Amino acid sequence: MRSLTDVAAPAKLNLFLHVVGRRADGYHLLESVMVFIDWMDTLHFELRSDDRIERHDLGAPLPEDDLCLRAARLLRDTAARRGQQVAGVDISIDKVIPSGAGMGGGSSDAATVLLALNRLWGLGWRRHELQALAAQLGADVPFFVFGRNACVNGIGEGLQNVAIEQQFYAVIKPAASIPTAQIFSSPQLQRDSPSAIIKGSFERAALNALIAGGGRNDLQPVAESLFPEVAQAAQWLRARFGNSQMTGSGSAVFSRVDTIDPSMATWPQQDELPGIWTARLCQGLRQHPLLHWVD
Repeated sequence: MRSLTDVAAPAKLNLFLHVVGRRADGYHLLESVMVFIDWMDTLHFELRSDDRIERHDLGAPLPEDDLCLRAARLLRDTAARRGQQVAGVDISIDKVIPSGAGMGGGSSDAATVLLALNRLWGLGWRRHELQALAAQLGADVPFFVFGRNACVNGIGEGLQNVAIEQQFYAVIKPAASIPTAQIFSSPQLQRDSPSAIIKGSFERAALNALIAGGGRNDLQPVAESLFPEVAQAAQWLRARFGNSQMTGSGSAVFSRVDTIDPSMATWPQQDELPGIWTARLCQGLRQHPLLHWVD
């Protein structure tokens, strides 16, 4: 096998997100339910004849040393310490998921790099081994390697599979791209939401109530105060679908769409949204498209 093409990296939505505490080292303790949606980046991998790892941007340009390169180097270097030598690789990325949206695009790309190179390089690592590397790259990366819709807790390392009914979501990304650190460092942030975990497991009734009730994102009030267009987008969606919520640290907001009528086939119409907003009707996925690539 010399190449892997059209490899998917899906975005995620947080159906709710609570900040339940803070560790002594400053990391925030979270509880959330994350689901995959069919808004995806596409990656391509081609082995090289040398040992270099190169990235090529087919869509929106990425930072010079982004998570994809860091993931590839981390996997290569860790494999080398285990006596597994690998070839270089060209990684091409068609970037579609907007950055600074709270949809996990960069984390998803990094996870796809780990999953794809484990396969292309013939390393044969198991899922928990890749998740251990993923945790070194960012809080959301382990979720994408986990590969299932999940209850998430801690700083992103606690993952439990949860069955979420497939749902359509209307998603809007305002023009603003929000730095996650700016939200978590705000003195306005609520850090003491009640926990839905009892004895290490999510309490089922509380979890169902959180999802059925539309959830809440503790980061949203801070994001709206710093970036008013997040509130504008949320209000715009709420007026049309009766519900709205921000995902992650923003700036993207979404609505659950319970009824898909013929008019939704072309949502949104070009003249519905301000020109600086990006919108898409997405469907929730039952699992990550690459779930079967690793044990």
